[in-house]
Amino acid sequence: MFVIDFLASHVLAFVFCALLLGLLVGSFLNVLVYRLPKMMFRDWRAQAREVLELPAEPVGETFNLVLPNSRCPHCSHEIRPWENIPLLSYLLLRGKCSACKQPIGLRYPLVELACGLLSAYVAWHFGFSWQTGGFLMLTWGLLAMSLIDVDHQLLPDVLVLPLLWLGLIVNYFGLFTSLGDALWGAVAGYLSLWSVYWLFKLITGKEGMGYGDFKLLAMLGAWGGWQVLPLTILLSSVVGAVLGMILLRLRNAETSTPMPFGPYLAIAGWITLLWGDWITDTYLQFAGFR
Repeated sequence: MFVIDFLASHVLAFVFCALLLGLLVGSFLNVLVYRLPKMMFRDWRAQAREVLELPAEPVGETFNLVLPNSRCPHCSHEIRPWENIPLLSYLLLRGKCSACKQPIGLRYPLVELACGLLSAYVAWHFGFSWQTGGFLMLTWGLLAMSLIDVDHQLLPDVLVLPLLWLGLIVNYFGLFTSLGDALWGAVAGYLSLWSVYWLFKLITGKEGMGYGDFKLLAMLGAWGGWQVLPLTILLSSVVGAVLGMILLRLRNAETSTPMPFGPYLAIAGWITLLWGDWITDTYLQFAGFR
């Protein structure tokens, strides 16, 4: 009880705790982002073999989010607990495996740092409240989904759908919007991109986006209500155009190269849920409507 009262009355202490929690969650997200797609691919392959009436593949090593323990991808050295402290271990090891001295990917500490900083900001923005707890779950989920989409152009239902339902549940209590607005936000979010998808396919004969994008926008609508959808779609288009061109230039890729849209939706949705009203009011004042 003392700890709760202390954190509720000391903003900086609460933000610092959120930072530490975010670093720990970021370490777990690195595991999740790497292993979850592999687990899904294995499951799909097993289902396909069953449908095709092919013999099952030999049972190998247990592979899930817990086992086996993390290992160096170069020499298979098992990462010991003191080598897995977020950020600190990377700095102490100077970015190299303790066994083979091969470089550790910079992405690992960057994900931990990003998760920690985002968590700290959420705690500062909402303060000691239920909103912070809910929005932290959303932030971590969006970060994980974005990274998986970048790697595999895949938005796993196992992440998107639970967060969609969680958005409806928290808004039953009016945490971010009313339940009615959340419900219609989920419906409108899905149908808006679904309609764009089929219109684009009818005109060009090509698929412009995946069904995971529909579900992701529905999820954002469930958290913020239908009101957040127009700005989310607008911002995602702007962010996608800018970052997409930068990435294409860096990779020397052609404009026809498939690009994941999920990360742009996630970034735009996160921004809109936090600052949507301020962005809209600022634009209206700048345009002379207020």
